[in-house]
Amino acid sequence: MSREILMLVDALSREKAVEKEIIFTALELALASATKKRFQEDIETRVSIDRVTGDYQSFRRWLVVEDNAVEHPTREIALSAAKQINNDIQLGDYNEESLEPIEFGRIGAQAAKQVIFQKIRDAEREQTLNDFLERGEYLITGTIKRMERGNAIIESGKIEAELPRDQMIPKENLRVGDRVRAYLYKVDRNARGPQLKLSRISPEFLIKLFELEVPEIEEGLLEIKVAARDPGSRAKIAVKSNDQRIDPIGTCVGMRGSRVQAVISELTGERVDIVLWSDDPATFIINALSPAEISSIMVDEEKHSMDIVVDNDNLAQAIGRSGQNVRLASELTGWELNIMTVEESQAKHEKESTQLCQLFMQKLDVDKEIAEILVQEGFTTLEEVAYVPLSEMLEIESLGTEIVEEIRNRARNILLTDAIANEEKVEHVAEDLLALEGMDINIVRQLAAKGINTQADLADLATDDLVEITGIDIERANQLIMKAREPWFT
Repeated sequence: MSREILMLVDALSREKAVEKEIIFTALELALASATKKRFQEDIETRVSIDRVTGDYQSFRRWLVVEDNAVEHPTREIALSAAKQINNDIQLGDYNEESLEPIEFGRIGAQAAKQVIFQKIRDAEREQTLNDFLERGEYLITGTIKRMERGNAIIESGKIEAELPRDQMIPKENLRVGDRVRAYLYKVDRNARGPQLKLSRISPEFLIKLFELEVPEIEEGLLEIKVAARDPGSRAKIAVKSNDQRIDPIGTCVGMRGSRVQAVISELTGERVDIVLWSDDPATFIINALSPAEISSIMVDEEKHSMDIVVDNDNLAQAIGRSGQNVRLASELTGWELNIMTVEESQAKHEKESTQLCQLFMQKLDVDKEIAEILVQEGFTTLEEVAYVPLSEMLEIESLGTEIVEEIRNRARNILLTDAIANEEKVEHVAEDLLALEGMDINIVRQLAAKGINTQADLADLATDDLVEITGIDIERANQLIMKAREPWFT
């Protein structure tokens, strides 16, 4: 009998090109399943096969749980009872009892065979997938084998991949038998169907297409830094040359536009703007908004945004149809871009200046003239007034030494008072809010200022409310609120 097992394992291993350990494991599961069927109760069994001799043993086993946590007596045993059998046993271990092994020859049941061959199929599938992934291919070309609920199943060699409906370019009509090229954006090893998930709308697909058409990219002479897409309509890529002799834009366009046209054809007519990359954000944004001409740019580092000022003739071009141009430029550069006319910029600047003047007049108790001088000199916060080097403030001719020192002292006192007030608010905050995963002291202070002092208070907030109170991004706000709501689900 033992020899029969070893021969079966050896034969299956050679026939299916699968490791013997996979076959042994499948056989153990099959034998355990057959052993379990001898009992009317819902029990748990285990079979262990000796890899050298082929001998096997069967066990019935119980999971060791807390004394008051036994819910399934046929599969679980209390810790105190298990200790009486084996004093070294711990929670989470298994207490096992030997069973008489069933005859191997009687496992003719179809269920047992299915367990064995399913394991083999899984192993073959895993091996094929690993072989493919080792090649590092992300641009996949194949034929549509079938359509399932709008999703295309693509066959590429021995591999099957899925192109979901929502990853197809809008309005493209793919059919069975079509040759398709797509980008591998995800590997789902738990999927019952194709484990490779493809996309034709991701920016990475656009980048890979250019790498295919432009040999200079593979040679390292050119580099595509980033891409942004409105799939099926318009896209932008930022390119950088690593060789001063090469024009990056012209190289990507190709002779008479041949290279970029090949990419556009693959993307069903999607227009592609090729812009020059720059390490300077302002210069990069000017390039990204081309061909619109920019009058001026105002940068807000704290908000990571820029006000882009254009004249009326360039306004429509800068914004683009339905805001497409500025949206793609924003995605490409990673900055929030606000397009405005010269008149709108002036109005905004005047409004902000007025608000700053009122802030300085109110907080520092100075007259309008001094407040306006501070604004004109570029001061925008009390922190700047309090801690900018004294020598810089003394360079303001219209302010004397005594006035400068007095203003600085007042600003520091106000900041100190506010800090003390904030600490007092934090004292009333519950420990569960302070200890919440992802929380920091600045967010706690902002929440406390609004009377949100406990984890339960935070859980009751909507994501938009948290963003408005703290200024954090939506993703982080959502994570914090979901953490706060975890007790609801336990």
